[in-house]
Amino acid sequence: MRIVSGKFKGRRFSPPTHITARPTTDFAKEALFNVLNNYISFEDCVVLDLFAGTGSISYEFASRGVKRVVSVEMSDKHLDFIHKIRQELGLMKVVYPIKMNVFRYIQQGKEQFDVIFADPPYEMKELPQLPALVLQGNLLSDDGIFILEHSAKQDFSQEPNFLEHRQYGNVNFSLFTKKVN
Repeated sequence: MRIVSGKFKGRRFSPPTHITARPTTDFAKEALFNVLNNYISFEDCVVLDLFAGTGSISYEFASRGVKRVVSVEMSDKHLDFIHKIRQELGLMKVVYPIKMNVFRYIQQGKEQFDVIFADPPYEMKELPQLPALVLQGNLLSDDGIFILEHSAKQDFSQEPNFLEHRQYGNVNFSLFTKKVN
């Protein structure tokens, strides 16, 4: 795992072997962030990373200078790793890990985010409902971007607020926006 761009470009991390997360590939991360460059100004963003896993996406946003990243994860092992790397990089005031069930966070969250990224287990039965849950809630700011990582088995192109789909190898991203009329 490495950070592909920004302040910490090239930094490599080796998650412990007992971590069960599936980190987004470096190739897919780099391509996704190139796409995001067309939609957002990183320096102005507050980001929510759902199913944060190793924190790979959180570090990528932090490396690009976002104001803050909230990383929601349930696994103690994964959270320990996020805390470790957060400290190594000096991101104590940028990356904020939270141990919580993602669906509870979506229901209870009060803060709005400019970008929400979700990388749930690909076979999770609730995955098809995630776009509606996120977009109907109050977590995404007006004109914010929601990015859902998923397998090729899912097609979200008919969902309201669908923006675009990108595929990089076996990694698929569907982007949604909460457009204000």
